[in-house]
Amino acid sequence: MSSYNRRHVLKASAALAGASALGFPAIVRAQASTIKIGHLVPLTGFLGAIGSYAQLGVKLAAEEINAAGGIMGRKIDLISEDSVNPATAANKAQRMIEQDGAVVLLGEISSASALTIMQVAERNKKVFFSTGARSDALRGKNCNRYSFHCDIPNTVMVNAVGTALNQKGLVKGKKFVTLTADYIFGHDLLKAAKSFFAANDANLIGDELIATDVTDFSPYLLKIRQAKPDVVCCNLAGNQVTNLVKQYAEFGFPYPLVGFNLNTGDAWAAGAGNLSGFWPTVWYHTLDNPASKAFVANFTKKYGKPPENHAWIEYVTLKLLAQAITDTKSTETEALIAHFEKQTQFDIMKTRKGYFRTWDHQLVQEAYPFTVKAKADMKDQWDMLVLGDTVPVASAPLESIYPNKEQNPCTMKV
Repeated sequence: MSSYNRRHVLKASAALAGASALGFPAIVRAQASTIKIGHLVPLTGFLGAIGSYAQLGVKLAAEEINAAGGIMGRKIDLISEDSVNPATAANKAQRMIEQDGAVVLLGEISSASALTIMQVAERNKKVFFSTGARSDALRGKNCNRYSFHCDIPNTVMVNAVGTALNQKGLVKGKKFVTLTADYIFGHDLLKAAKSFFAANDANLIGDELIATDVTDFSPYLLKIRQAKPDVVCCNLAGNQVTNLVKQYAEFGFPYPLVGFNLNTGDAWAAGAGNLSGFWPTVWYHTLDNPASKAFVANFTKKYGKPPENHAWIEYVTLKLLAQAITDTKSTETEALIAHFEKQTQFDIMKTRKGYFRTWDHQLVQEAYPFTVKAKADMKDQWDMLVLGDTVPVASAPLESIYPNKEQNPCTMKV
């Protein structure tokens, strides 16, 4: 080796040693000083409106946790992005783990995108909290031990609304037509609806599978006029529900429109006087308990509007994750899984605490049917819904409205 090359090698070695002594530990310390959490939610497309509420909710939770000193003295570094579609969601989730150093993933509303993120979480052995995806299949045949499901599944939504419909004599012997979103969520919801109809002597006389980019429902509404059902049931998602409700009101049908899926942001967007019937929800901002009221007040003060149910689910999920990390004193995957699989209870701002079931990682919690106020009775644009009785009733186990092991084919791979 020439003296020139030797001098350059020595200089390069010295520079590398200096970087090791100064730069690299500084980087490690910087990484250790925060807890990086990857957050994905649809901010565009047919779920974008409710996705924006979800992002506001998780950001508020992160701000409150950090303002209180963080988790074990470490601040949350929330990496929040638009999931866009299933393929993009998977790519972003992988990047958040590999490049950004996320120790946990959370978010999503689309069941199709949630499924791809679940697969990324399993490959990388990182915990993923699926906050808003409702497909039964995600916590059933597609379940894995790294994924936890926070929203109520399709079967619970059907049971919540079905109970209310039964009480009003709108099921047994009645003729139903359903309008169903043509992707994994809608297919799952239709399957749960068919099971309910069969068990309660209802007649499904027609169903229409509808692509998620459809905005004009008049062809389907004309078919409904010809079918003359007793009840029309909406199994759509996102702003498609809003569009359907508005157009349904314009047609002036005498048959009630009910639904086995509705997010309150989409209900508000439908406008006063357009929405009617029975629908399900996992939470609403008028719930009367101190924790829920405090959250609603803080959210409304910061954003100038009340929180939607996806804002709530993201908020409580980050809060219960922070509690779990504090309790276990760890961000390690196995420690967190073990903690949740003990069915540790968490305050989720409802009458009863929630917990994740050991065998399918479903957050077991109360649900609610709701009806709609008359336009004249609304105090403002958000004062639209009237919650029905909590499902299940106080005397019944929380799990009584959830699929059991026979109904839910979940097998966790160890």
